[in-house]
Amino acid sequence: MQDSSSSIFDCTILELEMSLFFLLLFLFFPSMTISSFDDFNSFVYVGCSQNRYTLGSPYQLNVDSLLTSLANPATFSSYHDFTSNAAAATPAYGLFQCRTDLPTSDCATCVRSALDKLPSLCPYATFAAVQLKGCFVRYSNDSFIGNPDTALVYKKCGGSGSEMVGLRDAALGGLGGGGTGEYRVGAAGRVRALAQCVGDQGARECSECVAAAVEQVNDACGAANAGNVYLGKCYVSYWSGGAYDSDRSSHYHGDHVSAKTLAIVLAVTVAVVIGIVIFSIMRRNGK
Repeated sequence: MQDSSSSIFDCTILELEMSLFFLLLFLFFPSMTISSFDDFNSFVYVGCSQNRYTLGSPYQLNVDSLLTSLANPATFSSYHDFTSNAAAATPAYGLFQCRTDLPTSDCATCVRSALDKLPSLCPYATFAAVQLKGCFVRYSNDSFIGNPDTALVYKKCGGSGSEMVGLRDAALGGLGGGGTGEYRVGAAGRVRALAQCVGDQGARECSECVAAAVEQVNDACGAANAGNVYLGKCYVSYWSGGAYDSDRSSHYHGDHVSAKTLAIVLAVTVAVVIGIVIFSIMRRNGK
């Protein structure tokens, strides 16, 4: 019969093996950890009209038809607009815009989340707009599609960061390029910036909107180390820290795990796991 100290030792070895095994899985699928920063469904702001439509009215039928019609295109497109006038009377105009760096599956999830939030956030509102981190949904009884809109809708600024004002200005200055609806990025030192227009804006209107948003974020946030400004048809954001390259995770405000660092940690973990397994097998065979 095994003595109790040997049994306890074997159990400890087994537990350690299992712990390291799950740690290995955790490191082997870095997207699982990085995705925690990619909370594209998190709420940013909502805007609702004071005017309400009548329950069961033709306009409600148009709104319901519109919102249903916006859900499906998000499975294959980052932008879509639609006009619903099935019930005659007053048409309902609407659109959605996803971040163009999001996969279509994430875009569809974000749009569905925004559409699900609208009834409770803006019950029976004739106009409503909801912005999540990854997408924007808006509808109205006014024909706003294609019209420029540089009105300030929402702003948020971080803490003091006076030492990075020059870098921030340089990063924001890099947002002038990009096509219609494109997700624009800028970088200077450790400061990162991004912007995007709604897809119904032409190149000139988009550039004018981004320029207005940059001016707003400079005025509103001063020397803050981070800032977000949303206008009617575009938004601009900047922050300090993190890595920038073309992959999706670098556009988020979370830390970026480099491939080199991950490979080193993974190699060390594999070596430790193998060593413990070999030691455990040798010890058991030597009994």
